[in-house]
Amino acid sequence: MPIPPGSPAVGRLLLRDDVYRRLRDAIVDGTFRPGEQLKDGELAEWLGVSRTPVREALLRLGGSGLVVTLPGRSTRVSAIDTPSVRDARDVIAAMHALAVRQTAGRLGDDDLDRMRDANRRFAGALDSGDLAAALDADEEVHRIPVAALGNHAIEAVLEQFDPLVRRAERLRFSADGHASVELHSRLIDLIAAGDAEQAASVAFDIWHTLPTDERETG
Repeated sequence: MPIPPGSPAVGRLLLRDDVYRRLRDAIVDGTFRPGEQLKDGELAEWLGVSRTPVREALLRLGGSGLVVTLPGRSTRVSAIDTPSVRDARDVIAAMHALAVRQTAGRLGDDDLDRMRDANRRFAGALDSGDLAAALDADEEVHRIPVAALGNHAIEAVLEQFDPLVRRAERLRFSADGHASVELHSRLIDLIAAGDAEQAASVAFDIWHTLPTDERETG
């Protein structure tokens, strides 16, 4: 398993969540590619931690569908499986639509301004070809209504299925994600206006513009 050169180790007191996020992001951004074997010892050395949080992170990634573990054999990055991604996309779309429906007309000006700022950063990242920044800004746009709602069940579902879908998002943004900029703007305007049903419909539709395999990007 090739370890990325020059990646800084993280502190010994790194939280389990931080290990999970580092490994999740390395799979999503293609650092670790589908089919690649993941060895907990090498990953622990890369991150500068013990094997225990790495093993725990790999178990969580297995629950999200990003890795597949064969008992007694090996852990590998999962293939981008079209039905699995499509199922996850549909669940995520429903969760975001629910969050938007319940927060439309209730978000404060600060939250709305943060959504607009994130969308501007999203557009700028697409223009510059910075896919990592585009993914982060896109995630922020959608995360703000979810965080404002404070529904822990929705947050738990998104935590489980978001990573699987983020790989498909890279495919969309690497092709052309500019249509999402306009959809985000419309979503924010509808939330600000308190149009719960239309805002929920746009939120749902945004996620259904997402390709679930490479053939859908053409």
